[in-house]
Formats: sequence, structure tokens, C-alpha cells
Amino acid sequence: MIKKLIPLALPVLALAGGVFAGDMLRSPAAQDDHALQVETAEGHDTGPAPAEADAGHDTAPVEDHGGGDHGGGDHGGGDHAAPGEMAFFSFPTQFFVPLVRQGDLRDMMILTLTLQTDSASQEALRKKEHALRDALLRQLLIHANTGGFDGNFTADRNLAVLREDLLKAARATTDLTLTAVLIEDIAKQ
Repeated sequence: MIKKLIPLALPVLALAGGVFAGDMLRSPAAQDDHALQVETAEGHDTGPAPAEADAGHDTAPVEDHGGGDHGGGDHGGGDHAAPGEMAFFSFPTQFFVPLVRQGDLRDMMILTLTLQTDSASQEALRKKEHALRDALLRQLLIHANTGGFDGNFTADRNLAVLREDLLKAARATTDLTLTAVLIEDIAKQ
């Protein structure tokens, strides 16, 4: 009888242990974020979110002069900073790059890219999103077809080459200020 109960009890015990360990190992920042969400839902203003406080770069608070909704399609880079300050433009969807070898689709690279710019160029980048996306995807396909995603594609020197090529492609598309291409996520499936 016990031999039949052990296979049933082990997964339940493993699940309970995993939940308990996950709760114990949860970072204090995640607990603060959860508390912030609960307090915000109740209508309390707690100040800047922990992610904004720990961002590591200087940003000035933005004053709202009553001009209505500034969102206008949340395509990324939602920060409204003063002109000349560093800003980011995040593409709303990921880049999917097929890895084809000898006519067969072997793998798929999935990347999330963000452009580092200044706040004066941020809105103009939104308007050129499709042209920028086309140029970056074209460069990603060239990188894939020349074997850039083969082997250890996450080595620092390989990613530096990829970032440099993407930055050149983006700069060739627009005359706006672009200082870097950030690779936020990269995965091979």
C-alpha cells in the first residue's frame, strides 16, 4: 500500500517544497514591488517605483503642465525626459530571425532591441519605427546568414560586433541621434 502512495505523494511534496523555497528566496525588491502594486491599487501614492529609484542613471522629474494624455500609443521609451537627456526607444515587439541551413529552418533567434537616443529624438524615432525595424531586421538576417549566430553567439566579442552592425544599420536609416543599440533579450529556439 505504501509503495503505491509514494509515487503520488512525491510530486505533491516537491511542488509544496518548490513553492516554499521560491517564497523564501524571493528578492526584497520583488516583495517591495508587490507591496507597491497593492498600495497603488488602494490609491496611495508611494513615490517613485523601486525600479526608477535603482535605475542607475540621472533623470529629472517630469512636470505635467496639464496638456492631457502624453501616452499616444505606448510603443516604448515611455519616459518623457528633458531635451538632451538620455532616453530609450523600445520596439514594441521582438525580432524573429530564422536560422536556415542548407534550405532547412533549423532554429529561430528571438531578440528584444532598444535604441539609446536623446529625449529630443525619441518622438521622431517612433515615427520612423517601421523603417528602423526593417533596417535592423535586414542586418540581423545578414548576421544570421553569415554564421553570426552559430557557436557561442553570446560571447562578448560576438555581441559587440552585432551591436556595432545594428547601430550602423540604424544610423544609415535616420539622421536622428542614436548612441547605442541595446540587446535586452536574446534566445535561440
